[in-house]
Amino acid sequence: MTEEHEDVTAPSGKAGLFAGKRWRPGSSAGTPDPRADEPPHLPADPVPDPFPQPEPQPVKRFRRFRIAAWIALVLAAIVVGASILVTKGPPTEAELRERAGLFNKDRLRIGVKSDTPGIALQEKTGRRAFTGFDIEIAYMIAADLGFSRDKVDFLAIETEDRARMQAQDVGGRFVMVDLVVATFSVTPERQQNPAVGFSTPYLYTEQSVVTRSDYPGKVTSLGQLEGKKVCTLGTSTSEDELERATRATVTARNLISDCVEGLKKEEFDAVTTDAALLAGFVAESGGRLRHHDIALEKTEMWAVNVGTNAALRTLVNLSLYRSYADPQDQRWEQAYQRYIDPLLAVEANRGLNVAQKEQPCALPPEVRRWPWERSLPVQECSTR
Repeated sequence: MTEEHEDVTAPSGKAGLFAGKRWRPGSSAGTPDPRADEPPHLPADPVPDPFPQPEPQPVKRFRRFRIAAWIALVLAAIVVGASILVTKGPPTEAELRERAGLFNKDRLRIGVKSDTPGIALQEKTGRRAFTGFDIEIAYMIAADLGFSRDKVDFLAIETEDRARMQAQDVGGRFVMVDLVVATFSVTPERQQNPAVGFSTPYLYTEQSVVTRSDYPGKVTSLGQLEGKKVCTLGTSTSEDELERATRATVTARNLISDCVEGLKKEEFDAVTTDAALLAGFVAESGGRLRHHDIALEKTEMWAVNVGTNAALRTLVNLSLYRSYADPQDQRWEQAYQRYIDPLLAVEANRGLNVAQKEQPCALPPEVRRWPWERSLPVQECSTR
């Protein structure tokens, strides 16, 4: 029987020539195992895959790169567009306030009428308190300019001083005002005056005539006043129309209230000016005065005078545009309902177009708006 022997590796710590060599038990001492020098067994080469798969491509990495590139391009376009807008676009509202000189201004002076009930009337209490439609419009504009009601000073201004923007202060001295909101009608002649800077109109009215209630018949045209003593405001559009239409004896006064008082005292036969100005006197007369529609086609367009301050003019137009275009802004409508609607309810004022019930159309001024700011509708305005 052949004897099987197990291969044993000689202890590595043993010194000698065959240290670490394989040797077979039972063999002669010092005789190594001849298989010890055979090369180690290696695994066979793998069988090639008959259907090799393509190596995966870096699709996701490419997509991420493309998205990042698009984002970079969009951001670059936004930066370039913003820079062009800043350098070449219209000014912002804050920039306009700075140009208008409002940033370091503590109070706002506004020239207004003081003797017209329903429009602008100073209370006879010794205080400088004013009420009326014009006053509410002035408060509305002042608020949009950054001035609360307690930061607004109203100064009485007379008709001939509206273009000069000079009104009297508490001491009776003439001082310059920032705005004039005083039934100032827009005319081509006034627009040519370099000292006058009109805003967009804030009220439409028309010229009319007031007489005492005992006046015989109706006045349907200015021509019917020929030979009569007629009072009107000096340097007003009503005076111009009266002089063109009739040879009446015309007296011009600085205050329309002086004309009405003279009418009551029979110093005059009639008074003519804007219907919105006369309606308040008729309403307070207790039936002593009659209001006549003279059917003039011309529309009287009241506007704010800002003088030569172009930036302030733009800001005033912005306030009137917001009031007109924003359905949530009811300040103009509330002023009309509070002060003009009651005048229309008086019998003597019925049937007259005292004042248009809708705010005149206002276009958006050139003011820079950011994309995230609330936009308001833009409508075309018909010319008058």
